[in-house]
Amino acid sequence: MRPIVVLNVVGLTAAHLGPHTPHLSRLAVDGFLRPMRGVLPAVTCTAQTTMLTGAPPRTHGIVANGWYFRDLAEVWLWRQSNRLVGGEPVYTAARRRDPRATTAKMFWWYNMYADVDWSMTPRPSYPADGRKIFDSYSMPESLRDELQRELGVFPLQHFWGPGAGIASSRWIADASLKVMEEYAPLLTLVYLPHLDYDLQRFGPNGPHVAPALEVIDAEAGKLIAAARMRGAEVVVVSEYGITAAERPVHVNRSLRAQGYLKTRREPLGWETLDCGASRAFAVADHQIAHIYISRADDIAPVARTLAAVDGIDMVLDRAAQREFGLDHARSGELIAVAAPGAWFTYYFWNDDRMAPDYARTIDIHRKPGYDPVELFVDPQLRFPRLRMAHRLLQKRLGFRYLMDVIGLDATIVRGTHGRLPTPGREASEAPIFISSSKAIEQDHLALTDVKSLLLRLLFDCG
Repeated sequence: MRPIVVLNVVGLTAAHLGPHTPHLSRLAVDGFLRPMRGVLPAVTCTAQTTMLTGAPPRTHGIVANGWYFRDLAEVWLWRQSNRLVGGEPVYTAARRRDPRATTAKMFWWYNMYADVDWSMTPRPSYPADGRKIFDSYSMPESLRDELQRELGVFPLQHFWGPGAGIASSRWIADASLKVMEEYAPLLTLVYLPHLDYDLQRFGPNGPHVAPALEVIDAEAGKLIAAARMRGAEVVVVSEYGITAAERPVHVNRSLRAQGYLKTRREPLGWETLDCGASRAFAVADHQIAHIYISRADDIAPVARTLAAVDGIDMVLDRAAQREFGLDHARSGELIAVAAPGAWFTYYFWNDDRMAPDYARTIDIHRKPGYDPVELFVDPQLRFPRLRMAHRLLQKRLGFRYLMDVIGLDATIVRGTHGRLPTPGREASEAPIFISSSKAIEQDHLALTDVKSLLLRLLFDCG
């Protein structure tokens, strides 16, 4: 067996390699690089699970970053339990082949209770008084204390939101280096999300791209050097490429206009989405939206409604979902795919004065859909730093507070993903696979090939 370090550099494409990525580019020259055929939807949880299990969503069940739990009548995004995942992941297959095969899973999704030896993932603590305290979850539990004693508490404020930046990826890289040095896993999986942030904020082109590439390449370079020092092979993967976002599409508002979506008027005046009472509503996730429909006879008219919405490219019924490997019980009765340049908001209110209190906050678990506007401080706030300072003071004093600094103008977002790459644009839109070893090189690769390639590299190419 030969150790492998796998770096998931989110958003990286073949077109990014060049003078701003010396470490990643050198790895590709010494080994090989291929764009990969992606998976629909091209989003984090689906892409990662497809790579690790070698199976499509119909098998592993991760049909998006979240979905509607019909028995609860609730939408849940960004769950962390590995027990949601079907299929056999690469680390379980490796241990079945040789019980000595150990794995460290550093911040990849569905980390909690994964069948690995060492793992670490963000997991804030929520006291009963409404506060949010930064923390992480690890297996074994002592790993969290060990790493946070040396590196400090994981900087969650730099992992998502307006403050998202290189600090979180640097912390993950440094923590992974310590795990590699202390425990020497056979397989080390490292998640490096930094490149994703500014490409979603400002788009896939522009002066922000070069510095984002340079800093993430530096972190990848540290890990590559450490891996090579211990005789490990290095594999770099990505989940998707970022494309230009030119217009948001408010699919839930279209369903509401036709009487399918219902809201609840809350006691303090705002509206919330009433999933259980709605005949149809959308769980929006970047450029795809699962449409959950309670009545079978509504499926056809809802499909016609969606097909008429400007910015929707495809509407997939169950038969069409089979073509993309998305025919799973968790999928919506229909799935909408955005047109190039478009993406889906979760917005269901018609008047911003009726938006729920969480709409203006960073709240990835309460919102019934993905919200990239959380990457920005509301530009309409006159004194945003003063407001944030006041909210943080409330937090430190133990008072309840609302960090209401996020805007409701979805046009501010300039980058998106979720569709499959446009034919002919794979270099700038497709995820990539880089290997330090040419022993597993092949002409065509898909996300579903990653598991088998890693197993070959672990056991057959020593």
